[in-house]
Amino acid sequence: MADTNETMTHVCAAPHAAHATATSVRQFGSRTDIGCVREHNEDSLVVQPPLYAVCDGMGGHAAGEVASEIAVEILSRRSPRVPDAEGLGQAVEEANLAIIRAAQNGMGKHGMGTTCTAAILENVRLVISQVGDSRAYLLHAGSLQQLTRDHSLVADLVESGQITPDEARTHPNRSIITRALGSDPRMQSDLYEINVAEGDRLLLCSDGLYSMVEDSQIERILRTRPDAQDAADALAEAAIAAGGHDNVTTVVVNVTGNSETRHRKMERKTKVTVGVIVALFVAVFAAAIIGFNMWTSSVAFLGEVEGRVAVYQGIPGEAFGISFNDLQQVSDVEVDDLQPGVANRVRNEDIRCDSLEQAYDLVETYKEETTKTGEVPQAEDSANSANSANPKAAADPAAAANSEA
Repeated sequence: MADTNETMTHVCAAPHAAHATATSVRQFGSRTDIGCVREHNEDSLVVQPPLYAVCDGMGGHAAGEVASEIAVEILSRRSPRVPDAEGLGQAVEEANLAIIRAAQNGMGKHGMGTTCTAAILENVRLVISQVGDSRAYLLHAGSLQQLTRDHSLVADLVESGQITPDEARTHPNRSIITRALGSDPRMQSDLYEINVAEGDRLLLCSDGLYSMVEDSQIERILRTRPDAQDAADALAEAAIAAGGHDNVTTVVVNVTGNSETRHRKMERKTKVTVGVIVALFVAVFAAAIIGFNMWTSSVAFLGEVEGRVAVYQGIPGEAFGISFNDLQQVSDVEVDDLQPGVANRVRNEDIRCDSLEQAYDLVETYKEETTKTGEVPQAEDSANSANSANPKAAADPAAAANSEA
């Protein structure tokens, strides 16, 4: 049996593991293996969604693998990217001519060839181009059906009723192919156009699978292995466990139908919704900031600076190091000259005003009040001075009057 590196040398695609996360069901998978008897692997495959193909080379060492590799290389470059049966058939015919030219130019050997079963699957539309005895199967509603017809001697014998399908599995001429790439420049492939259903599974394989594993076992594996890569591995391992008399190649594809398209649309819709929500949040936040700034620029309060009444625009306090007020004026009104209750409120920045004008007016009011309060003590002081200068007058105002007279 070949090691992992050898079995993957014919894979013409990005690693299938990259298509899915570790926790999700992989929607396609592939496996090619040298088997237990052959000395080299003549199978090649393509896994380039929506294109999938299996080619089983013929012609011996340094020939069969050359033919199959040429075929998958041409298919990879020339196949359409949508389910176009005629376009896919044309790519297969170009591969046929390329193999013939390569043999004429000394690449590989004359007489080398390959089978080819190529498919393009998109949503629920499937097209197939097939030459030789590599097969396409479809698991639909849990039941396996062969989609392609083998171009082989035993297939002709079965169709003519000369042998049974079970006899064909062990017939001595079962390896004789009646049509292949590389033998006839006028070769044409069989084309199939099929509508499949979401939940179906497509299997492409070389004869190294179905010659060793009965269809009932293939059906059971496809039914019980939802992960496409697990199914592809299990099918190849079943062929090897049955003897692995030939190279075996499997490609399994889960038909997701329009679910992927719906999923992509839902992702786009979700992104748009999130974008709109973020934009609305930013707009509301910006509007709140603007409204807050407009409000703080229209209100005012009184505070204390170095013992005097000060006028601030905005509101008291700060958040995250950001102050919400600006000092506008430090008046000459002493806080200590104010009524005790008013003075306490000024010190605690608790006198709020609806506007700067109101704050300035309030300061003027305090200034007038403190001025009037200061005049009364001055009159009393003058009287006291006069009384001090004339003690008799203070004791007897009438005597003072007579004295003055």
